[in-house]
Amino acid sequence: MRTVAVILTGSAVDPSQSDDLLFAPLDGRPVIERSVAAFEHADPVSEILVVAAPAPAVRVRRALGGRGYRKMAGILDGGPDRVHSVVAAMASIGEPECDVLVHEAAYPLITPQLIADCVLALRASEAVCTAVPASDTMVAVENNLITVRPERARLRRRQSPQGFRLSVLRRACQLALADPGFQPADDCGLVLRYLPDVPVALVPGGEGSLKITTPAELALAQAMLAAGP
Repeated sequence: MRTVAVILTGSAVDPSQSDDLLFAPLDGRPVIERSVAAFEHADPVSEILVVAAPAPAVRVRRALGGRGYRKMAGILDGGPDRVHSVVAAMASIGEPECDVLVHEAAYPLITPQLIADCVLALRASEAVCTAVPASDTMVAVENNLITVRPERARLRRRQSPQGFRLSVLRRACQLALADPGFQPADDCGLVLRYLPDVPVALVPGGEGSLKITTPAELALAQAMLAAGP
């Protein structure tokens, strides 16, 4: 079964997000290019689709054009939110069943090994999510008051990518878009809510898989690369 990587820019997830940091240099290469290159070098991945909001998509094409990525199947205009952007990617993928890895471009330090781990996990599960144990004690708050203190051992920090059988992801998105009370969620969140009979399996992530949303996180990623393995 083929595996298609769908790489989302921030603006394809939420139009209020800026994509500026995706084009910042990280050890000499734009952040977004590092995300794409990881999937290019991951043997189980056969195709790559990048999804961006219409205006940033022009900038994405400039950043990635001429780089010689043989797996690049297209750079698509996304929708007004994450669900519509993923739906646009699935329309491009077509109907034949396959595995889909949905990745946020803001995670440029993802490794080909983690990608391979997700693909392997999809042999036994129809939905998977990378995550690492929470190191901080977490609390739930309402009206600025702590209401719940969940047991830390049961908590994980969700990372990227998330993986799905195409038919499962398509059905979850269809049900979400048909729900008048739908609240924005990531893709595993859609499966958990709308397809509760489909288990979402955990794939261990890594502390080095850093999400870059601020200049400070960009500097940290640069320091991690400079330090080496």
